[in-house]
Amino acid sequence: MITRTRLAAGACALVAALAAGIAFPAGASAGEPTGEDAPKVDLVLDVSGSMRTRDIDGGTRMAAAKQAFNEVLDATPEEVRLGIRTLGADYPGDDRRTGCKDTARLYPVGPLDRTEAKTAVATLAPTGWTPIGPALLAAADDLDGGDGSKRIVLISDGEDTCAPLDPCEVAREIAAKGIGLTIDTLGLVPNATMRQQLSCIAEATGGTYTSIEHTDELTDRVNQLVDRAADPVVTPVATEGAGTCAKAPTLESGLYTDRAEFGQQRWYRVDVLPGQEVRASVSVGADRAVNPSYGVLLRAVTVHGREIVRGEAAGDGRTDVISTGLRYPKAERDDADADKPAAETVCLQVTHSFSVAAGVKTTPGLPLELTVDVVDGPSDADDVASFGLGRGWWLLGLLVLVGFLAGLLWGWLSRWRFAVWRTN
Repeated sequence: MITRTRLAAGACALVAALAAGIAFPAGASAGEPTGEDAPKVDLVLDVSGSMRTRDIDGGTRMAAAKQAFNEVLDATPEEVRLGIRTLGADYPGDDRRTGCKDTARLYPVGPLDRTEAKTAVATLAPTGWTPIGPALLAAADDLDGGDGSKRIVLISDGEDTCAPLDPCEVAREIAAKGIGLTIDTLGLVPNATMRQQLSCIAEATGGTYTSIEHTDELTDRVNQLVDRAADPVVTPVATEGAGTCAKAPTLESGLYTDRAEFGQQRWYRVDVLPGQEVRASVSVGADRAVNPSYGVLLRAVTVHGREIVRGEAAGDGRTDVISTGLRYPKAERDDADADKPAAETVCLQVTHSFSVAAGVKTTPGLPLELTVDVVDGPSDADDVASFGLGRGWWLLGLLVLVGFLAGLLWGWLSRWRFAVWRTN
């Protein structure tokens, strides 16, 4: 049994691997960059009038965005072709038709001149409307051509003001083109309506949504997304967990997406050969307003229902995603076990305790992302599984032996000193 400390370490490693995009599902990878087709990223920044609001680290939202952009431009990998597009940056008037056309290419997608890009960002001032839909359509055109990865990173502090061109429908239209473009969204100091809209945009293209309330959070997240564009493209495989282990789908190593209904369990199966180790992590995201206290549980059990190991995590409403993970090494078979089945079926159970207030839709379930990795296990898998101590058992045994010998020596010395005292 692996202890919670070891589980936490395993979960962190798995979630970090997932965030960096280095988990490669068998048969699920989309086209990887070829070297001739460089990865492209278009940063789409909201420069509407509300960006003047001073509620991020004592400064305006615009100041936080500029600082983050400067740091991101310094850290952008050389192989990434990066561009910047604005929305609401030029038209200060009240004419809705004109304001909803206000999107412009601030810096073209291509080889990055950091000084020129920073100078362009420095000229921005909060101005007008929030035409998210038109900006996404234009950004998709900015990234047109080539087979490399394409990513739009949208940073906004409010919902679209140019309906009926619904930005969520625009994102679905972009996804339907099959050009492999991902849209990630970041909401500055979000409200419920904005969170729902930006989550919908991201979900439509397989992207992510992140709430931002501090400058360093914005910098870190945009840097992660730009770096991810340079990694080989990995397309999650849609799957559907079952209500019981017996009916669950059997998964191979890979990245999977599903929906976790409220108050229900999702089951999946993984086959593990002797000498292998299964590593699994799960992330559940809140794509709607949820109550602030929640948790997620990932259990590995046998087909007979005996728990092998578990990973769990709790949240208090400060994050939109909660993750946990586990590891289970299966020992090598001895010759005496030759008649036993070659592979063991491990059942993975995912349960979450998210809840919503009255009036909030509970269907569909919350988005779930599951990573499964079956790798060669440690040289002595049963030792690693022993109470989480692994090869620490050798050290523990040595300490016990040393303590025993030290006790004997101290007892002998005490008896000798007592005998000398009596003689004298």
